[in-house]
Amino acid sequence: MCGDDPNVPMFQALRDGRRTFREVAEELRITENTVRARYKKLIDSGVLEVTALVNPEMIEGHQTAMVGMKVKSADLLSAGKRIAGLKGVISVRVVTGRYDLLVEILLKEGFGLLEFFTEELASVDDVQDFETFVVYKSFGHLVPYVL
Repeated sequence: MCGDDPNVPMFQALRDGRRTFREVAEELRITENTVRARYKKLIDSGVLEVTALVNPEMIEGHQTAMVGMKVKSADLLSAGKRIAGLKGVISVRVVTGRYDLLVEILLKEGFGLLEFFTEELASVDDVQDFETFVVYKSFGHLVPYVL
């Protein structure tokens, strides 16, 4: 997407997911039907997803961790897609630098790092090496509840 994407003002107006289409239309000075049509198109195309987000630090027994992973093959996209489907995985990013993938995971009592590595990640043969970064504190970071 370019910086001049016409949907950017709509994204900004929808940051508060409780706003009505009418309120968004008034702010953007377009019709409510235009907002509805753009919204549907963005949802259908996978550009926009409406979901509840949580602050894991505010939920007792929960925390997040980042895991840098090196994979054996050059097919980073396939490895990333497989890892994205594992329990606890919030997101997978293909990155530059020391690791091939940066994986964010959500943990809770009864499903910690040990369970993630032995019950989930062990099923992925492509992972050659990994390093874990437990998040002690984050600022302004909300995640979908994936457990």
